[in-house]
Amino acid sequence: MKNVFSSMQWMFFILANIVVIPVSVGAAYGLPVADIATLLQRTFFVIGITSLLQGLFGHKLPLNEGPAGLWWSLFLIFAGMVASGKQEASIVLRSLELGIFIAGGIFLLLSVFRLINPIKKLFTPLVTGTYLVLLVSQLSGPFVKGILGVDYLSDRLDPKVAITAVIILILTVILAKSRFKFLSSYSILISLATGWILFALLKITKPMNLEVHSFISVPKVFTWGTPTFDAGIVLTSIFTAFLLLTNLVASAEVVSKVSESKEPVNYPRSTFIMGINHLISGAFSVIGAVPLGGAAGFIATTRIKERLPFLIGSTAIMLMSFFPVLMAFLASLPVPLGYATIFLAISSLIGLGLNELRTALQNPDAPAIISLSLMGGFGLMAVPEDALSTLPELLVSLVNNGLIIGVIIAIVLEQIFRKRQAIQERRQTAP
Repeated sequence: MKNVFSSMQWMFFILANIVVIPVSVGAAYGLPVADIATLLQRTFFVIGITSLLQGLFGHKLPLNEGPAGLWWSLFLIFAGMVASGKQEASIVLRSLELGIFIAGGIFLLLSVFRLINPIKKLFTPLVTGTYLVLLVSQLSGPFVKGILGVDYLSDRLDPKVAITAVIILILTVILAKSRFKFLSSYSILISLATGWILFALLKITKPMNLEVHSFISVPKVFTWGTPTFDAGIVLTSIFTAFLLLTNLVASAEVVSKVSESKEPVNYPRSTFIMGINHLISGAFSVIGAVPLGGAAGFIATTRIKERLPFLIGSTAIMLMSFFPVLMAFLASLPVPLGYATIFLAISSLIGLGLNELRTALQNPDAPAIISLSLMGGFGLMAVPEDALSTLPELLVSLVNNGLIIGVIIAIVLEQIFRKRQAIQERRQTAP
């Protein structure tokens, strides 16, 4: 009986971490409700499968997979190209599909040739902190617009939707900071349920308008079509892959400690499975799956340290994907509600970024590197894409991405300053 209850808690925890993201991405790309429902179906299936693969053959920890926040942010960022009319949604989605495949290939190669540690050294606290600050800055616009109801029921701010979403945002914060462990552990799930009821009572939900023709349905592959090459998205995906390595290590380390695992994590094997999981994600046209460090908080709160309930909960999530009625219901989730419930989790990345930068400030060259990187990244975010029309098409999507350019500046400058410092130290010690 204990395993049954523990498995149910894992199932709801995994569900709460994945249900919002596919719905928000589908809405950002203007997908019809039927397509959002199938995206949700494929996401549930992939998260269930990938969690089982890591739990059984990878890190072997009670550490669930979920749509990567970094991939989610990139999907939302490139959705801006669709909203501006510069690109078709189908082309961008197929390009991101290829990007996920490439990231998967990178993980496999790094694992096979055991190149993980040298690559990780480039992503110092300074680089990671810069990335997180730029990331939240770039996402703040879509999130605030979403909570205010812009492009939900109309293309303008909707006071009724905005007030309701803000109330749910406040509720999420209160629950997350509650002294009661149950409320803090399930703050997202409780806020989702409360908000959905509130949206329905106020009649500000969109009609589902979706007919379910079968009781059971199998998720399909390459729903977005054949992967398509886009230079900017490919380069962005490569950087994302390297950054996700730090996510894997950090998540596995903290969960290993909280769950009191007696075996050290095999990172080459875990990275290999993450590569396989990305290939599965690309094949099923969903956001790339990665281990979510939030599992550590769940384990610490519930004291469920065993791996079996996690594996059963992951299996339950996978099985849910075969029932279209359930997926259609979850696909009707109001997008402003989704943004409101996840707002705290995303905004907290700023805190993580600042902590990383505070560590980096021990280096006297760090303030200059951080300032130049953030200034360059923020500045490019403000440049309209039309202003870059004189550049070659291959460079437009890259230069227009202040997030990636800021990270590149940080990496290059830090390596230059390090080499200069090393040369100076050699000269001082030379006879």
